[in-house]
Amino acid sequence: MNQFAVQFEQAEAGGQQVSRLLGAFMNHNDTSTAILNDRFERTAINPYFLKLQVGSKTVTIPIPQDGMTINSIPQGMQIGDTLVVDGIFMDEADTVMQPVVIQQKNSELEQGLVRVKGKITDLMLPEQRSYNPLYQDSLIDDALEDWREHSEQYGSLLQNGSPVQVEWTDEWSGVSYAVLIRELPEGKSGDRYLFVMTSLQPVGEAVETLKQYFVYIAPVILILVIVLSLIYSRIVSRPLVMLSRSAARLAKLDFTAQPEIRSKDEFGDLSRDMTVLSRNLDAALKELTHANEKLQEDIEDKERSEQLRKELIANISHELKTPLGIVKGFAEGLQDGVASDKRDRYLALIVNETDRMNALILDMLELSKFEVKAVRLQPGSLSMASLVHKAADSFSGQLESKRLQVRLSQEDGEVPLVTADPRRIEQVVMNLLSNAIRHAVENSVITIDIRRTSPGKVTTVIENTGPPIAEADMGRIWDHFYRAERSRDRKSGGTGLGLAIVKHILELHESEYGAVNTSQGVAFSFTLNESRGEHHK
Repeated sequence: MNQFAVQFEQAEAGGQQVSRLLGAFMNHNDTSTAILNDRFERTAINPYFLKLQVGSKTVTIPIPQDGMTINSIPQGMQIGDTLVVDGIFMDEADTVMQPVVIQQKNSELEQGLVRVKGKITDLMLPEQRSYNPLYQDSLIDDALEDWREHSEQYGSLLQNGSPVQVEWTDEWSGVSYAVLIRELPEGKSGDRYLFVMTSLQPVGEAVETLKQYFVYIAPVILILVIVLSLIYSRIVSRPLVMLSRSAARLAKLDFTAQPEIRSKDEFGDLSRDMTVLSRNLDAALKELTHANEKLQEDIEDKERSEQLRKELIANISHELKTPLGIVKGFAEGLQDGVASDKRDRYLALIVNETDRMNALILDMLELSKFEVKAVRLQPGSLSMASLVHKAADSFSGQLESKRLQVRLSQEDGEVPLVTADPRRIEQVVMNLLSNAIRHAVENSVITIDIRRTSPGKVTTVIENTGPPIAEADMGRIWDHFYRAERSRDRKSGGTGLGLAIVKHILELHESEYGAVNTSQGVAFSFTLNESRGEHHK
């Protein structure tokens, strides 16, 4: 394609030289090829043609890609051969004919057609092409129609000179095609592109052939391995040595597979008895070890549950006691008749603390739904970039008060879509972004990075600039009522349940999530499955 671009720049635009160049490219590479304009529309250039000398004038016969098959064109034609063509003239000078019948012998002329007979002076016909090349060339229009629906996401790549490769499947035949597009040198009419399409069917046939060979070769290899194994075992086996080694392994509590002596003498009987003993001891020890590990895990789970229960009761008591005490104090002040200029402030503080208690109760109810598995996801296809922009707009007031900036970073080209519950993932982003803003230092930047990290996975990373999380606390940040601040003085706000809710939502999405300290602050990340379907806002 790069070589064609160089040759195309040297050719005269729209002239016969371009048609010959295009036809030679298609024959040499066995591809269906077209030149597109700046609107990704196919230009009227026929790669295949015939030129006949009819009397004193030359008649050009372009080979149409629709309505004619390769069998309709006589094979073995050469310059100087006499040819008869029935068709319709396309110009007033009768120099360009749309062919209907191409033959080397005269036959009955169909009504409404014109016949020309002359010697071939020039030609470019399909050669060394796969089966039915004209049909494959006619599929360019169908492939172009699908391509234009997604052309906007590849515009930047094409303008930078990078080729774009996609895969397209013919719905009628089920054959897959590789489609490549690259930019050509700009012409008088604007941008131009080279559109190349080639069938992937030969690749699939080659794979099937290899599979058939494997079916025949595999049994031969298996039989050969079995025969060699039997010969080897008979040659090297020494019954007494085997028994000695087996006894030594048993003494060391090594219960690996015990080789049997298949002879019918005393050595064979003893070998089989030792093998049975080894297997029984091995199974008993494994069951005992497994039971011991299970018991240890149960004890640890019980201790952990008891500790969490105590912490939960203490946290709930504190979280409710503090705002209740504040509300009571200000209410008593109002009851005692404080100065009128303080009443509005007292009422505002009472409302604020009531909102805190309400938020805590709502978070606890939400968390309880996740813990009893009462939440059902409603997955759909969504854009993480759009969701992040929407979430960031919700925190515009907090961002301005701390003079923070949110910077979204994503890979160039196609914007990745994910399959997830939009409402729940928005809740995740809101919690993580709120957490990042709360702990960020003033005049800093919060970075949100969205990109593919592995096939079928899209990773979102939210990183702020601020104090790190202690390594000892890194494993507890997803627990109930965890706070980085030990003082419980509410400097950073929050109920301490946000990350616990985030954890449950991400686990329902089978996400890989985590948090790490960076050189500047803390980065939270999670993965979601990439979506290839329709985008639902």
